[in-house]
Amino acid sequence: MKFNSILGRYLSKQVIYTFLMVLITIMGIIMMFDSIEALRRISGRDDTGMSYVVKYALTKLPETIDKVLPFVMMVAAMITFWKVSKSNEYVIIRSSGVSVWGFLYPVLLTVFVVGVINVALINPISSKMYEMHATLKYRFITRDPTAMLFSSKGLWLREAEGNDKVLVVQAKSLRQEKNDVLSMRDISILEMDHTNQILRRIDGLVGELHKNSFKLRGVHIYKAGQKTQTLQSYQYKTSITLQRIKENFVDPDAISFWALPDTIHFYESSGFKASRHQMRYLSLWASPFLLVAMVLISALFSLTPSVRQGGVMFMIVAGVSVGFMIYFSSQLIYAFGINGYIPVWLAVWSPTIIVTLLGVTFMLIKEER
Repeated sequence: MKFNSILGRYLSKQVIYTFLMVLITIMGIIMMFDSIEALRRISGRDDTGMSYVVKYALTKLPETIDKVLPFVMMVAAMITFWKVSKSNEYVIIRSSGVSVWGFLYPVLLTVFVVGVINVALINPISSKMYEMHATLKYRFITRDPTAMLFSSKGLWLREAEGNDKVLVVQAKSLRQEKNDVLSMRDISILEMDHTNQILRRIDGLVGELHKNSFKLRGVHIYKAGQKTQTLQSYQYKTSITLQRIKENFVDPDAISFWALPDTIHFYESSGFKASRHQMRYLSLWASPFLLVAMVLISALFSLTPSVRQGGVMFMIVAGVSVGFMIYFSSQLIYAFGINGYIPVWLAVWSPTIIVTLLGVTFMLIKEER
């Protein structure tokens, strides 16, 4: 069956319409529970109101939807296939000489396009809202409406300064006070050459990072073979920017699909591991294929010649149960990939490939019967 045929367009519209209805329903349920959680958090607080509840629920929504999207698509496909089977449309289509793969082709192609749109267009918006949600929670905890989230674990950053010098910057705490100024405490700056030999070390009690320099106070400068220098203040020129430090702490989910390659390159060129970011980037590439795999599984359990054969509820429950098993298995494999037990690409692609092969195999067996 061709995608642009009348029947192909009909099936595509059906799966998209059902997907949107299921998605809106799930979004409503998620927002209701998130709003209840936000109301519980603000109880007894005089510095926040309903605006926090609305912002909390809205900014958290994309994070949750991103996790449940394969299940939303699976449920939407199961409902679509059940409706087609119930109205005997599936029997009529098959009787006209269309194979099961001809029937599934426009649906699978539509689902794949939905997955691509989600990655290319929706993901950048979702990642921004994810970052807004993390900042919102941090401001609620600190009771500072202008606070910007970085990290309570301090800073470790490695940056190349030209071809012959590398900086390693460490600070125990940091916080953005203004839009372009970052305040830090207990700062250490190590200058190393290309062989990782330490040239000198600069310690400061407090400091600020401006556009192109660290402004330090309470400074001690150590250099091999020389007396320790003690200075009240010291300005250290650097190419490190506030945006670069910010990227060092941003969760991979808060970085858009288009910005992830540069972030991964930065981590690797700075000598840090980027496993979590690589996992996120590859999982976004794999997500359209995962949606297709979930549709194959839903077709296996809900696409029947006639619902009068009985056992419909059992098949639906079985399909949902298999979906949950796929989810938990993929999360376990992802954990192995993040911890380095298996290659990152294998951790990301193996669940999708396995589910797709199983779906295709059982659909072929089912069609032969």
